[in-house]
Amino acid sequence: MIITSPLLGAAPGLRHAFFTREGGVSDGIYAGLNGGIGSNDDPAKVAENRRRMAEALGVAPERFLTVYQVHSPDVAVAEAPWDQASRPKADAIVTRTPGLAIGVTTADCGPILFADPAAQVIGAAHAGWKGALTGVLESTLQEMEKLGAQRDRVVAAIGPLIRQPSYEVGDEFVARFTATDPAYAAFFTAAERPGHAMFDLGGFIRMRLEAAGVGMIDDLGIDTYPDERFFSYRRTTHRSEPDYGRHVHAIVLDPGV
Repeated sequence: MIITSPLLGAAPGLRHAFFTREGGVSDGIYAGLNGGIGSNDDPAKVAENRRRMAEALGVAPERFLTVYQVHSPDVAVAEAPWDQASRPKADAIVTRTPGLAIGVTTADCGPILFADPAAQVIGAAHAGWKGALTGVLESTLQEMEKLGAQRDRVVAAIGPLIRQPSYEVGDEFVARFTATDPAYAAFFTAAERPGHAMFDLGGFIRMRLEAAGVGMIDDLGIDTYPDERFFSYRRTTHRSEPDYGRHVHAIVLDPGV
């Protein structure tokens, strides 16, 4: 049900989890631990799945927070629980409030969990290609700094996401990246189909974190597309399924520290 980062796991005063689809109550195409409020799954089953995730992190369900993700560089600052029905529109959350679990939902996009253990400041970011390109990682670090973090002390863990062998894109996608910086061509390799390339989202995220001055980076290296433990938007599309489940990946400061 849970995969953890060795680097974050060694950091004092916090708990975290990259959740798989194992251990939930949803069925059909959502089978398992679907935490997607925006999916068409039975809301009662989603609520129970999220309750189980909150329990695994040692918090009450109302203190297990996600945002309404819009593939932006925007960051929400969590100081107290919010109503999930009217959750902020953003793609990252930061907090220094103990006992408040903050998470992001994914189904191929990159989940990144952040922590400055010394400052007791944490963050969670949802980085698909658009968010990664437009600065959601840098925005998360900036908001963490406002709460007292120092980026050279920050530990960042890159969770399960679609990896280069599974991520075929068109030439127009490549052009969008290289127009921003010609050096970004390094994150693409040739695809079997003409006019297409394979994109290294995980490598791109790591490069942006390194360039931003993050102290330590962990990458779990898991590809969500071929790994049936995970939901995958692209796999769902290729199977012509009507919808897909979402994972929640979250981090919390231990209130006992």
